[in-house]
Amino acid sequence: MVPPCLSYYFLHMQNVRFSVIGNKSPLPRSIEQILSEAEVALKANSGLRLMVALGYGGRYEILKACKSVSSKVKDGLIQLQDIEESLTEQELQRKWTKFPSPDLFIRTSGECRVSNFMLCQLAYSELYFSKIFFTDYREADFIETLSSF
Repeated sequence: MVPPCLSYYFLHMQNVRFSVIGNKSPLPRSIEQILSEAEVALKANSGLRLMVALGYGGRYEILKACKSVSSKVKDGLIQLQDIEESLTEQELQRKWTKFPSPDLFIRTSGECRVSNFMLCQLAYSELYFSKIFFTDYREADFIETLSSF
């Protein structure tokens, strides 16, 4: 196994900011710890943003946000009337990782659905569905996608 400090060294040298969304709890504790260490070590980087979705689902994300808001009401931190769209949005994981909602969502392989992925964040995104498999998706395909956008 690669020592944690070396496992994300390449990302750091490329100024990549790294975040994980989803449910990491089923992972072995050692993997969970490496991912958390990488997130902390790379959070100040300002280059490319790399978000890895592990055990992620939009419904799970919404459920977690609801539980968090409910807990705040129960603990008296907020009142029921304080619950608005902006508060709920703040509870969604993308806010924790400071990623904006995507402007463009590209789904490859001919599937024409979002498959429980970023359900709230895709509300105002352009959706592009390509019949080409991801492994065959080339620069020309990306340019075609952007021109339709």
